[in-house]
Amino acid sequence: MPTFAYKGRNTGGQLVEGVLEGASPGAIVDLLRVQGLTPVDIKEAQSGTSTSAASLNITLFRQKISHIDLLLFSRQMHTLLKSGVPIMRALSSLQDAAINPEMKRVIGEVRESLEGGRELSQAMARHPRVFTPFYLSMVRVGEATGMLEDIFFRLFEHLEFERYMREQVKTALRYPGFVVVAMAIAIVIVNIFVIPAFAKVFAGFGAELPLMTRILLGFSDFMVAYWPVMLAGVVLGVAAFRTWVGTVKGRYIWDRTSLKFPIAGKILHKAALSRFSRSFSLGLKSGIPVMQALSNSAQTVDNSFISRRVESMRESVERGESLLRSAIGTGIFTPVVLQMVAVGEESGAVDDMMNEIGDMYRQEVEYELKTLGQQIEPILIVMLGIMVLILALGIFLPMWDLGKVAIKR
Repeated sequence: MPTFAYKGRNTGGQLVEGVLEGASPGAIVDLLRVQGLTPVDIKEAQSGTSTSAASLNITLFRQKISHIDLLLFSRQMHTLLKSGVPIMRALSSLQDAAINPEMKRVIGEVRESLEGGRELSQAMARHPRVFTPFYLSMVRVGEATGMLEDIFFRLFEHLEFERYMREQVKTALRYPGFVVVAMAIAIVIVNIFVIPAFAKVFAGFGAELPLMTRILLGFSDFMVAYWPVMLAGVVLGVAAFRTWVGTVKGRYIWDRTSLKFPIAGKILHKAALSRFSRSFSLGLKSGIPVMQALSNSAQTVDNSFISRRVESMRESVERGESLLRSAIGTGIFTPVVLQMVAVGEESGAVDDMMNEIGDMYRQEVEYELKTLGQQIEPILIVMLGIMVLILALGIFLPMWDLGKVAIKR
């Protein structure tokens, strides 16, 4: 029987890891449910035996389920359930209408699990890579309160907000990214093709060249001679960076450092806090306990540093401290936000206040993204100016000196 390594969260929101034997990942999910754990990640433990060609083919060529697939699934489930369509019939309709074969397969397996007597949240929990713990918690609340159609609509709004944020960031970074890539290509072309041609001219001067010219010629000679080594170094550097960021410690350090980047850092910070505020508000409005809502919200911020700050906030609330004192202890909220949290606690409307905080951060992020090009443009102009100045001084100074010598003669 295969062995699976699992990660799950108990009722208190704490992460639990271990190893279990089972016939399939779904069987492991059922065992974890019996133990009162919510599955987060389930992977088959590596063994010395080789993987069969069939299973390898399925793993390699299985199409992924995108964010849009899950967003459409949530919206369509809300529409069908609100119209009074039974859940089994709704899932059957969505399975037939699904374009993504992998999404079609997952919906089919969820239907089979429901036919086997499981609840919808349990059936979805058998696919931890598709449905996040936050998504499952919301569905579980919808089952308990009988408001499943409303929960799916709130999940749709949450997923739509996430998609909007990603699209805005991509749009804002498209122009600066293009300029940076163009500059990198120009530097490579100049050093490999242009400067060597000038080097032959400079060699006939028979005079000592200016320092800037010697630096440019030396760097160009190095790039021409060792460009394969430099290319390999860049590839290895990127691979090493991705591997390091893939570790828990590396991800935490990178996420903490990225918040300090000029211009981009404040956008990442506000975007993460907007995700937290909206998801926390959504959880409270849906009836999820505060501790569980904080744990679920910590998994939606997409920043491990802020996620740990939110987890510490949950631990403080668990010890009996107020939400305001816990928020102050994290050090990630502004005084204005803390004041709004205080008003929310006093009025008993924390969910509404958190929703307003999320909207406030969202508006600030939208403004920052709209003006991102204007903020980056001066930096790019300065970089281009420096590059042109270096090339001009390095290439044209010797020619200028040669012209002055010719005039004197």
